[in-house]
Amino acid sequence: MAGAAPDELYFVGVDVGTTSVRAALVTRDGRLKTKFEEPISIWEPQVDHYVQSSTEIWDKCCELVKRLTQSVDKSQVRGIGFDATCSLVVLDRNFQPVPVNKNGQRQHNVVMWMDHRAQQQAARITSTGHKALERVGGVMSPEMQAPKLLWLKENLRDSCWAEAAHFLDLPDFLSWKATGSLTRSLCTLVCKWSYCPPAGWDDSFWTDIGLEDLLENNYCKIGNQTSAPGAPVGGGLSQQAAADLCLNPGTAVGTSLIDAHAGGLGVIGADVKGLDLPCEDRPITSRMAVICGTSSCHMAISGEPVFVPGVWGPYLSAMVPDMWLNEGGQSATGRLMDHMVKGHAAFAQLHELSHQRFPYTGEHIYSYLNAHLGSMAEGRSSSVDLLGSSLHVWPDFHGNRSPLADPNLQGMVIGLSLSQTVDDLALLYLATIQALALGTRHILETMTKAGHDITTLFLCGGLSKNPLFVQIHANTTGLPLVLPDQTEAVLVGAAILGACASQEYKTIQNAMENMAKVGEVVWPEQELRSFYERKYQVFLRLFDHQREYQAIMES
Repeated sequence: MAGAAPDELYFVGVDVGTTSVRAALVTRDGRLKTKFEEPISIWEPQVDHYVQSSTEIWDKCCELVKRLTQSVDKSQVRGIGFDATCSLVVLDRNFQPVPVNKNGQRQHNVVMWMDHRAQQQAARITSTGHKALERVGGVMSPEMQAPKLLWLKENLRDSCWAEAAHFLDLPDFLSWKATGSLTRSLCTLVCKWSYCPPAGWDDSFWTDIGLEDLLENNYCKIGNQTSAPGAPVGGGLSQQAAADLCLNPGTAVGTSLIDAHAGGLGVIGADVKGLDLPCEDRPITSRMAVICGTSSCHMAISGEPVFVPGVWGPYLSAMVPDMWLNEGGQSATGRLMDHMVKGHAAFAQLHELSHQRFPYTGEHIYSYLNAHLGSMAEGRSSSVDLLGSSLHVWPDFHGNRSPLADPNLQGMVIGLSLSQTVDDLALLYLATIQALALGTRHILETMTKAGHDITTLFLCGGLSKNPLFVQIHANTTGLPLVLPDQTEAVLVGAAILGACASQEYKTIQNAMENMAKVGEVVWPEQELRSFYERKYQVFLRLFDHQREYQAIMES
């Protein structure tokens, strides 16, 4: 940080993703001064069981923040914000980890967001038809917390349920570690726990699904104090947390967000004047934020509640205070791309070729695949997109989150041959990206039919750095895509929380306008419009066939 202005103000953003913890030092106008990243462990003790350690996660947060700020006067760091995956952390009455798997390893106390062990419990909750299900598209997902809690009660009653005194979403765990306050974020409680402001918890929901014991002591195990995103938590950093992070006690801590929602803050409010975008001079409700990484989330906000079948929400104040949020999503995007590419017979050859082409630059295998597809298209005098005309993928290898809301759906590939060359691998990679983009279109059209009016997409997350992924999303949806000026928009979103908590900005909206900035606009290639109309019809037919096959087998 040598050369940093002595009067510059900084905010720290900490993002706990699926596979790593990242942290950045961000200026008042949203520029990243520096950032660091550390991997975190994932254990899979059984199929569809994914667990992590909250102790390891907090230790990595502390390590990164100390590295970030070691050359900065601590008085210049005015606030810190946390975001994280919507995973479930379990602690006992002494705030020590409680194991969430049958092998009893105490440090394995986090049920990850992508853990699908509770599919049966989710189906039973859906079958109750409770009115709370209206806010999750009518179907309870196993990625939400109620079915996970029910699974723990039914399967680990003695080793977990009886010992547990605190169930926290991972973003709220981080706020508690930082401040000692058990105040929960409206983002986590509203989106993943069925909390509905201003009424709060619905006693009948928890009673109907068999978790009436959570009502004890005014819901003390799952939270009875809430705060809107970016509001100050407690008295700021506690003495212990300040020592752990090497920051000043009392440094403002903003109420946390789920990681995708932080990405939304980091992009959706950017000033677009002069870019000739259809959302210019229109309210923020004409924009959708797409946060694409291991999974993808599709965030649309509205001034009034909009109910969308198969899409989560409407949620009040879950991302932008006093605005309603609908959240679509895909359970596997980056993870699906990795699965398709790394599981192919030609992957070893691809890895060697990519290393030969980019031996010193650290370019990823996907950069090689993008270039390879470009060469294949030149050889056929066609667009890269058209190479995918005879290979089709249904991408729900880990179930469908939106808009079909069916965690039991599985993937499908149509058009395979016996060939196992790098060309074939590249085409499968292309078809997978096209399928994911068509899934985004499916979500977008469902939201539009329900009442949203989306004219522009704002992308962030790891996959937004892949130019082929971005261009195909523009081509498939027919909408312009806005990429952020700072490639780490999720970290900017987390820093926005700290900036609001410090009172540097009075509102989230004001902070977004000043800290989120446009970097590039990607326009759809209109000459491919008819191709993607046909491809979309194939995409929808794949779903019809899958349901037909399932019905035959069940008859």
